[in-house]
Amino acid sequence: MATRTTTTPTGVPKSGGAAIVGADRSTSAGPGPEVMDADTLIGDSVVNAAGDDLGEIKAIMLDVETGRIAYAVLSFGGFLGMGNKLFAIPWSALTLDAGEKRFILEIEKDRLDNAPGFDKDHWPAMADASWATKLHEYYGVRPYWDDDLPRSDPRTSSGSYMREPGAD
Repeated sequence: MATRTTTTPTGVPKSGGAAIVGADRSTSAGPGPEVMDADTLIGDSVVNAAGDDLGEIKAIMLDVETGRIAYAVLSFGGFLGMGNKLFAIPWSALTLDAGEKRFILEIEKDRLDNAPGFDKDHWPAMADASWATKLHEYYGVRPYWDDDLPRSDPRTSSGSYMREPGAD
């Protein structure tokens, strides 16, 4: 399966985030859709390109050491909330449809049915490099930890440029 590469509107390769469609971002008032409260995304529906319902976002998992979103946890299947299977979906495999307030995951419903999943009482070791690499391969996306972040990004937490380690 080919690895998905996305770009910013200026054609620069994107660093590990979800693509955004369906919104005129030049006139957006407020914090979204580029920067959003993660809580507002919990419960958003997920569909595939055919419009099939794939479930909903139950959690957003952060890589605490890098400060990046690692996965969205998708709940799929079951009936009336019983028997749902959970899936860790690499964040870069998702596209936010801001106009429809949902996510798009480019996967056939039967392939998702057969994807590596887990139940609410038995979560995988998401920090395990082998597990994470296989997961990204399954969804055909580049692992977020392989993306180089620009060293001079004014959007750091302090609003200043990042410094090289040890450069004082």
